[in-house]
Amino acid sequence: VKDEGQTNPVEPKHAKKPAKEAKVIKEAALITTEEFKSVPTYMKGRITYDQINAVVQQINKAVVDKYKILYQPLKSMSVPARNLYHRFMEEETKDTKGVFFIVEADIKEFTQLKLDKRFHNILNILRHCQRVREIRGSGLIRYVIC
Repeated sequence: VKDEGQTNPVEPKHAKKPAKEAKVIKEAALITTEEFKSVPTYMKGRITYDQINAVVQQINKAVVDKYKILYQPLKSMSVPARNLYHRFMEEETKDTKGVFFIVEADIKEFTQLKLDKRFHNILNILRHCQRVREIRGSGLIRYVIC
């Protein structure tokens, strides 16, 4: 007769190496309809809600792709990736330490967006909605994800 309180001996689990912590890459949140309505008409022009969110998604894609390269070990990179890595490191300044940012060259590299007047108007709206912040300096405009 077995006692109810008796339990089977627990097997010790194998001590595995702790997995490397996945570094979280910050992304800009999509614009809500309330925020879109709060944007002044002169900023919007003919730009639609869907167009703004499509640009936000493309910017997020560019940020993720850029920081995936930055977080890779240098030895495992291909030559083009290493060249990108060095360009990213040159763009980094004391103002951008610890923040996620992209420049227009990153947008050209990682997305299909055209950097035209409409794109800059959408960036203006994103700055108004506090999704993106600009840091200007040394000939580059860095778009920081808020």
